[in-house]
Amino acid sequence: MAIGGDAHAALTLLDWRRQVFAMYADVRAYGDPARAHAHWQTVRNELFADHPQSPLSDQRRASFSGLPVAPYDPQLRFECSLIRTPAEHRDVPTGTDGVVSFDRIGRLQLGDLGSLDVWSVEGYSGGVFVPLRDGSAGSTTYGGGRYVLDTRKGADLGGDLAGTLVVDLNFAYHPSCAYDPAWACPLAPPGNVFIQPVVAGEQLPADGWY
Repeated sequence: MAIGGDAHAALTLLDWRRQVFAMYADVRAYGDPARAHAHWQTVRNELFADHPQSPLSDQRRASFSGLPVAPYDPQLRFECSLIRTPAEHRDVPTGTDGVVSFDRIGRLQLGDLGSLDVWSVEGYSGGVFVPLRDGSAGSTTYGGGRYVLDTRKGADLGGDLAGTLVVDLNFAYHPSCAYDPAWACPLAPPGNVFIQPVVAGEQLPADGWY
């Protein structure tokens, strides 16, 4: 008996999330960050090419040859201690998740690059969220910025209960709205913006995705 469309969509989304969570578990288990980065690229390319939940349109998938990603730069990997900051609350409308609430829980200093605010996602799923918009936004990367951590979706590079988080900008990736304008995604607020370009992580193809 064939399952209905709603059930099929729910099960394929479940499978997508399982594979993404497993991919990041593998990333955290690797002793060599560059090898972990190569694995991350391989799995993401397979998911984008073949999975029913790929954010790419059928037209783009027909000619898909891989997500553009900058070469790994070990200088852009940081293990940071969370710095306390004044509280800030944000309510962000999104495409399918309704209004998502975020509370700032601190800031991370990334060497001479600057600092990024760390947000706690409120609601039943919870999670830690660190977006990034840098000087490449609107040219070689999506204009709204990229994500480095979004633990409710599996994007977790590691850390500990003492407040240390791994932030590796080589793993910066585009949100769903970079591939399809139908999506509305939480974008980087002022505390998550770098003026200088960060040549690392996922890039845009020359003609964009749509």
